[in-house]
Order: sequence, then C-alpha cells, then structure tokens
Amino acid sequence: MNNNQKTAGKIKYFGNIRVMVVCALLIAMSIAFGKLLAFNIGNSIRISFENLPILMAGIFFGPLAGLAVGAGADIIGCLIVGYAINPYITAGAALIGLVAGLFQMMMLNDRKLISICGSVMTAHVIGSMITKSLGLYIYYSTPVPVLLTRIPLYICIGAVETYIIYLLTKNKSFSELIEKVRTNGRF
Repeated sequence: MNNNQKTAGKIKYFGNIRVMVVCALLIAMSIAFGKLLAFNIGNSIRISFENLPILMAGIFFGPLAGLAVGAGADIIGCLIVGYAINPYITAGAALIGLVAGLFQMMMLNDRKLISICGSVMTAHVIGSMITKSLGLYIYYSTPVPVLLTRIPLYICIGAVETYIIYLLTKNKSFSELIEKVRTNGRF
C-alpha cells in the first residue's frame, strides 16, 4: 500500500459511523477532562488532560477526525459551562487534532514512541503554545510572562499524554479494537 492509499484510507475513516461514534465519546472525554477534572491557576493557566482525547482522535483516526473532535469539544464544552467561545482557542483545539493526525500520517502510521512523541509535541507547540496562547493574549490581555509558563506546562503534559497513548498502542486488545472500529469489523 503506497502513501497516497494510506492517506485516502485515513480520510475515509472520517465517514465511518463507528469512528464517528468513538469521536463523539472522545469529545465527551475531552469535555470531562477539561471542564470537570482540571486544576485552574488564575484565569490563564489550566492543568488538564483535555487534549488527550483530541490527540487520540488525530493519531488513531486521522487529521479530519482530530480536527472535528478538537473543535467539537471546545465549542460544546464552552456552551455547557457557559464560557464565551474564543475562536482562537477553538482553532487551537482543532489544530491539536489536525496536526497530530497529519504528523502521524507523515510517519506512515508508525506507533513507535518517537513518532507518537513527535505527533503530540508538534500538536502542542502549534495548537496550545502558539494558537491558544495568542487567543489568551488577544481576548483576555494575558501578560506574556504568564503565557510563557504554558511552555513548560505543555511539555510536561505532552510527555504524560505521549506515554499514555504509547501504552495504549502497545496493548494488543486496544489496538485490535481500534482496527475493528476503523474497518467496520465484527466485535
């Protein structure tokens, strides 16, 4: 199977009803992790694993699924909690899923620790450290020194997320289940 066929396959996952159901569950997980299980430090710093389900969607089901889960989780989460929707934050969440999926596609679906780390960290640099920080600066006038604290924070969170995703990919039962979801196989 050449690279173009793998790319077409990743895009095709997005139209699979089982993938869409799993993505809906990942959206719910992201909302729970980000809104209910988060630790807020002031108005600008939040320690949470809300991006873990978004990264999983991008890595396991492709960039379009990651983008949809990121945008959906942010918009629905804001509506549930009563936050105003910040388009930069929503774009950052969507970019996390998109970039993780694109990076994983470029690595030819390699599930090794280094490729997962590259996917997660690249997604966090573009989505969390740059795009979301820009949104906090523009919309809320968050001081730059406060925004700079997000860099080591997301390096640490990204390391934990990388390890969790890596462990999941090494679990044979989980990998088989993901493959069945992708291919509409029997459970």
